[in-house]
Amino acid sequence: MKKKENNSGSKLKIIPLGGLEQIGMNITAFEYEDSIIVVDCGLSFPADDMLGIDLVIPDVTYLKDNLDKVKGFMITHGHEDHIGALPYVLRDINVPIYATRLTMGIIENKLREHNLMKGTKRKVVKFGQSINLGQFRVEFIRTNHSIVDAAALAIYSPAGVVVHTGDFKVDYTPVFGDAIDLQRFAELGKKGVLALMCDSTNAERPGFTPSERTVGKTFDNLFEEHKNTRIFVATFASNVDRVQQIINTAYKFGKKVCVEGRSMVSIIETARNLECIHIPENTLIEIDQMKNYPDDQQVIITTGSQGESMAALSRMANGMHRKITIGAGDTVIFSSNPIPGNEKSVTKVINELLRKGADVIFQDAHVSGHACQEEIKLIYTLVQPKYAIPVHGEYKHLKAQAKIAQSLGIDKENIFILSSGDVIELDENSAKVTGKVPTGAILVDGLGVGDVGNVVLRDRQHLAEDGIMIVVMSLDRYNSQLVAGPDIVSRGFVYVKESDELIEEARHTVDEAIQKCLDRGITDWGKLKNTTKDALSDYVWKKTKRRPMILPIIMEV
Repeated sequence: MKKKENNSGSKLKIIPLGGLEQIGMNITAFEYEDSIIVVDCGLSFPADDMLGIDLVIPDVTYLKDNLDKVKGFMITHGHEDHIGALPYVLRDINVPIYATRLTMGIIENKLREHNLMKGTKRKVVKFGQSINLGQFRVEFIRTNHSIVDAAALAIYSPAGVVVHTGDFKVDYTPVFGDAIDLQRFAELGKKGVLALMCDSTNAERPGFTPSERTVGKTFDNLFEEHKNTRIFVATFASNVDRVQQIINTAYKFGKKVCVEGRSMVSIIETARNLECIHIPENTLIEIDQMKNYPDDQQVIITTGSQGESMAALSRMANGMHRKITIGAGDTVIFSSNPIPGNEKSVTKVINELLRKGADVIFQDAHVSGHACQEEIKLIYTLVQPKYAIPVHGEYKHLKAQAKIAQSLGIDKENIFILSSGDVIELDENSAKVTGKVPTGAILVDGLGVGDVGNVVLRDRQHLAEDGIMIVVMSLDRYNSQLVAGPDIVSRGFVYVKESDELIEEARHTVDEAIQKCLDRGITDWGKLKNTTKDALSDYVWKKTKRRPMILPIIMEV
């Protein structure tokens, strides 16, 4: 690379804006002088305490503040935790998107939904191809993952080369396409790599991740064992290779396949148009045609393997699905592992299905799409980076990868476990964390993006825990006397019909407090409202040891 610029004191800045110390919401900015490129732009799903929230997207204030520098989004693969925030972020940061064929197909589905197709520049990149953007050149390298067309990125800057693996595993016998391009990783390693940013999701697991193909054999065995039943397989919508194998097995056994769940139907259609999945003729049928075939000839591939309440499988399990009900004589195969945090909802669906009389199988019908320890060691050994920056994972995963890097001889000082928002500046001579930029979670609720913040969530939590009491009263405009009320309405606090006495006494307490104020000539509404809150809150706490939200409403007549 150009040596001159390296001596000018400019360093490469790497700024993760999300995705560290959590699973999901992956987005990282790379900055060199006047150029910024962004790798991935994902969402995460809400935690249990985010009541009513649909999605969580990263805070991209730093990119907005440096908009003139941002050259484009480089997307590694088509999973929600890497592309899901694009439709929201593109509204403020409208720069071109670069991605491989299937990844772009899935992104375009999202852009269509949000009416952003016309205004967004897109370029499909082939493996081995490089894109020049400002001070950067980015090369897309073939890897394997649980979705076709996953890429690692070699990011060339005047300060050196950074290799970002994206989500990956080493699969020598992938279901579709070619094996990971290990040769290219080795070539980069020979030339010299400044830093490796490697996927940490499975860094705690010893050994190798089995090939996706091994699941095909498992399906063959399961279909053989249950050939006289109707078979349901629940998996991730975007796991195209898994769907391919289920279809292959169904075809061998002469069964018809129906795909159910909006996200899955859309991704399979995209994959089919791009020839990333091969479906034998007359194998796929519509849900309405199922009645024309006996049960033992039907295979239904469905979303909902994570127990999501609105997904197709959950609706079938609790009898809310319009066209399919699951019962005795059905076999349900879970072809996925619960994402951390989803275990409860998955167990709930399994219990529902077992109650209905279905046979449920949730062992061994899944392999991970992420590298285990031996594959991580392989990548480090090929790339031989000077610095290690583990990415994609909670703190424990990042720490596990740091240990692996150390065991391979990388100096402890050269391994950086970052938090989202950290700015690390590096070149051949040094690397250190030099600052922090604002990051955080922007909550999406319905059509509102970011209009629900901590205060609103705190109120929702409060309402969920203790309910609400509304106190309504009317004051005479001229002499500030109490004309009507105070009346008390409560929701989610006590069942009013059975607590007449409590409510009546509460009303009496408020009445006394308000009269005292008025007698002393206090007519300021703010003061009256605070008096109401304090009096009612104290009374309710004494009687019930609860603290409902209290809303005083004063009207003038």
